Amino acid sequence: MGDMTPLVLVATGFNREVRTLPTEGVLAVAGGGDAVALERNLTALAPRVAGIVSYGLTGALHDDLRIGDWIVGDRICGAVDMSCDPGWAHALAARLPGARIGGFFADGRMIDTVAEKRDLGRCHAALAVDMESHVAAAVARAHRLPFAIVRIVSDEAGHLLPPAITVCMRPDGSLDTLAMLKSLAVHPGQTADVARTMANFARGFRGLKAGAKLLGTRMAFPA
Repeated sequence: MGDMTPLVLVATGFNREVRTLPTEGVLAVAGGGDAVALERNLTALAPRVAGIVSYGLTGALHDDLRIGDWIVGDRICGAVDMSCDPGWAHALAARLPGARIGGFFADGRMIDTVAEKRDLGRCHAALAVDMESHVAAAVARAHRLPFAIVRIVSDEAGHLLPPAITVCMRPDGSLDTLAMLKSLAVHPGQTADVARTMANFARGFRGLKAGAKLLGTRMAFPA
């Protein structure tokens, strides 16, 4: 890989998540809800890295998880079923006091209803859900790279995501403010819940920034 410093490839959803990462030791790709583009971009970078980690905000699937809780994956199920690298998972959890270790579910959908979140948690024994981990896991497996998941709760299991939130992700990883405003115009009754949801996301982003500092320049990769 040129020098002696292993790079780690980070898969996430929003550009704002990328901005919480250190600039040294990582290559980051924001999926923006576009699984095809995310897979293409991760595949292009995979030969240059020592491992792939899925990182960012996550939705809880159990009622005892709260905004700001860190979850480190030990496995992924859904569109892909595989274990995470145990050594990397241990290293991640050791850097994040209070982090929970458990399963993630991901199949590319934004799981927004309370009933489905709780059902997924129960049926798959998973703690959290996101939209990128299955893609990152598939690329890691194809290239025989260590794979990890480390994410922070920004949406609790008992919360129904309002429609304006479910339409706000652009394929380039940016926030589609216009789509959000259009949804609010059609359904103004969601305004208070959107404000509360965005406040929870803001807490999640602050937690990501603080946690990324603890994880270090290569996301606690056990080199």
